[in-house]
Amino acid sequence: MEYKLGQESNNMESTNKSIDLDHLDQELQQSIRKAGEFAVKEFRRFSFNQVEFKAENDPFTFVDVSVENMLTEACSRLIPGSGFITEESDDQVSQNEYVWIIDPIDGTTNFTHGVPHFSISLALQKDQKLILGYVYEPVHQEMFRAEKGKGASLNGEPISVSEISSIQSSLIATGFPYANHPWRKEYVSLIMQVMDKANGLRRMGSAALDLAYVACGRYEAYFEYKINPYDVAAGALLVLEAGGMVTDFTGDQDFLFKRKIVSTNGRIQEQLMALIQESDLGRHDVVGNV
Repeated sequence: MEYKLGQESNNMESTNKSIDLDHLDQELQQSIRKAGEFAVKEFRRFSFNQVEFKAENDPFTFVDVSVENMLTEACSRLIPGSGFITEESDDQVSQNEYVWIIDPIDGTTNFTHGVPHFSISLALQKDQKLILGYVYEPVHQEMFRAEKGKGASLNGEPISVSEISSIQSSLIATGFPYANHPWRKEYVSLIMQVMDKANGLRRMGSAALDLAYVACGRYEAYFEYKINPYDVAAGALLVLEAGGMVTDFTGDQDFLFKRKIVSTNGRIQEQLMALIQESDLGRHDVVGNV
């Protein structure tokens, strides 16, 4: 499959060069796996005294920065002039035709405490539409991949969402804002309502993996608020291509920048959305771009 390159950034001239998506995929997977090998090597000898903080309860490490640099360099070579939305650069918007959305280590808190549950998340947008997504769990070497219109896979094998249709039988994932957010009590209240209805609730600490697990049927749903585009871009495409649904808290499609996301196998979407929309968080636009 080929996509045409358009206007490049930095006042570069437009080009008619085509992207060989198969070649792009091979190169990306190699780069992601190489970055994952580096992350696991550092994880096994990492000490908490190496942690730095961007803000209270918001850690980062030299591993986050190194992995991001490795991936942005690889992506820039593959599509010269493309834009980036990444965690460590703190970018939130890019007007380029092609935009990479990258979280180098999704689950940094787990990483810094020696918990082997973190991932690398990388997505590609063309004209603000997601066309490729990868979530790589390097400890167990699980490569989740999605291509728009072509489905989703895990280590090359097709995956699909689960067939469970009752929220009472569902395992649901969520996450908590790490900052002292003014709506945290309302969010805890919503979580308790979901706990009362669901078979189980998990907070594992990596949004990208939560979404990947919905895509492959390990979870029936994942929801969170005050989430960033780089946390969910690749995983959202995985869910969609695996046959699931992804919306914001109002049911609209602005899950990347509205900072609220609900993803399900589709079969329990209405049941979970009913709980969310009955809550204060569902009734009011309480997060926005705060």
